[in-house]
Amino acid sequence: MSWIRDKELSLIERLCANVLKAGPMPKHVAFIMDGNRRYAKKCHVERQEGHSQGFEKLAETLRWCLNLGICEVTVYAFSIENFKRSKEEVDGLMELARQKFTRLLEEKDKLQKHEVCIRVIGDLSLLPLDIQTLIAQAVLETKDYSKCFLNVCFAYTSRHEISNAVREVAWGVQEGLIEPGDVSENLLDQCLYTSHSPDPDLLIRTSGEVRLSDFLLWQTSHACLVFQSVLWPEYTFWNLCEAVLQYQHNYSAIQKSRELYNKEQSRLLNETDQTCVQKNMSHVEHGDKKKNTEVFQKLMLQYRTEREQRTQNFLRALERKRDGFLQSLCTN
Repeated sequence: MSWIRDKELSLIERLCANVLKAGPMPKHVAFIMDGNRRYAKKCHVERQEGHSQGFEKLAETLRWCLNLGICEVTVYAFSIENFKRSKEEVDGLMELARQKFTRLLEEKDKLQKHEVCIRVIGDLSLLPLDIQTLIAQAVLETKDYSKCFLNVCFAYTSRHEISNAVREVAWGVQEGLIEPGDVSENLLDQCLYTSHSPDPDLLIRTSGEVRLSDFLLWQTSHACLVFQSVLWPEYTFWNLCEAVLQYQHNYSAIQKSRELYNKEQSRLLNETDQTCVQKNMSHVEHGDKKKNTEVFQKLMLQYRTEREQRTQNFLRALERKRDGFLQSLCTN
């Protein structure tokens, strides 16, 4: 079945969508698509059929999101922890991924029509080589589309992502691209797999489980978290509307929390810059107070300019390294 559905909403669904869109709408929604195996057990079918039905529900949900004006969706498709499941189930999930990414590449016209940018987030090196190649082709084929975005977390956990970001920063320091004093929370954020995406506004987990299971721990610190009891293959448009309503109910508190966080980050970065500049000024002879202030302001401006230049050069180098990895998969 197709990744992109062209089916329109029913009349009552369109009416509900229009009412919802009168309020603040999430721009980015993340899903933990839980309950495929329980659905299979409930329906007395094989686990693999439960996972297949879960993919069909994803395609349907993407269509609902587009109709609601939600332009970015991130889904937890396969955790690194899932490799601990039985060989039969893991092999079945890899085969499903193989089929779906192959189908995705066959739907270039639909992807171009809707301008869907596909990003696959995770440690691709843990996957079979042929799946790595399919993923690289899909990502590179759609990287210039910018109307809507689908981020598929595959071979992913948040702790692994954060650890990788730390390694990337260490690489930047080792290569002389950045200095130890340049390292900040903001820089780490830009080294995550999700650096090209805004943080999710709304995270939805199905099946009744009330935990994040190592999914987007960094990115969802100021998101609305909604836990719903419905199994993922049984998810409906109305379940999505319910989650959006909960987001709208908490919108003001979420925005206030984000604003306070951004102010605090700006303050901390300013303090760090001041500390570095004051160390440099310790070698400067002390003159009158006015002159010292002028020197300090000049050095602050110079230091910030140099720091921003270093970090931008580092991030461009990191982007080239990641793009080079994807290109290499397509040329092997």
